[in-house]
Amino acid sequence: MKILVTNDDGVTAPGIEALIVALAAWAEKAPPGEEREIIVVAPNDNYSGASSAVGEVFSRDGIAYERVSVPGAEHIEAYALEAAPALCTIVGCVGGFGERPDLVVSGINLGVNVGRSVLHSGTVGAILTGGQLGLSGLAVSMQATRDAPLETAAHVAVAVLDELANAPARTLFNLNVPALTLAELKGVRRGRISTAGIIKRASGEPGSARSLAIGESGMLSLNLGSAVPELGDVSDEEPDDDGALVAAGYAALTALRGVHEDSDAGSDDLVRAALHAIERHL
Repeated sequence: MKILVTNDDGVTAPGIEALIVALAAWAEKAPPGEEREIIVVAPNDNYSGASSAVGEVFSRDGIAYERVSVPGAEHIEAYALEAAPALCTIVGCVGGFGERPDLVVSGINLGVNVGRSVLHSGTVGAILTGGQLGLSGLAVSMQATRDAPLETAAHVAVAVLDELANAPARTLFNLNVPALTLAELKGVRRGRISTAGIIKRASGEPGSARSLAIGESGMLSLNLGSAVPELGDVSDEEPDDDGALVAAGYAALTALRGVHEDSDAGSDDLVRAALHAIERHL
């Protein structure tokens, strides 16, 4: 089994280092006859919030990369790319660094990816991209606090791998872990994606935007919601929502599905109606 590891905080971030060290130890404990290979293909800089974006690829000659060493797992093959997480995943899956991997593991992101932030997360975007290429994946995030015990998230992530490896292709899991030690962690629960967002409101001075002349600039203030890295107020969430579970001391595991055609009967009817309307205009 070959696992591609990436993230959106950058290849030198403490989270991915903790994950790689844990995966390296897991690989060394492979049962007889089973090979476990870890390869790191991660951004050389912070791409938080990049979602599944690949950036401008049409005017580039290629992607610059550098061989790097991971502290505590120096024997693991690792590369830093001038690329967003999704692009790192793509090139790692289509021959850029050897044979195609079997799984994509992304993280550990320092900051939860719950609620609507799942849509914008580069950590999650990497596994969604892997899913589009036929691979299963695990995105791992941890509540951002001072000295967050990243080894807890790494331990839980490794525990998920055996199940993920045996799951059907394109199985995608989003794992969010509270900033607790392993002894303090209450357990792991199935989490639903809540309606919590990163930004609740954008505001400026009353009427200021409309009063600006062409070329003048202003500043908008952002009021943040509960789906922020350290996890905000989740009092309006249901107990089994992802953010509420993390706040209660549980790791939340959520199954995701990437972009796919909506083939529900109701959607088909809407498309047919739209086609008929367009044809009348044509």
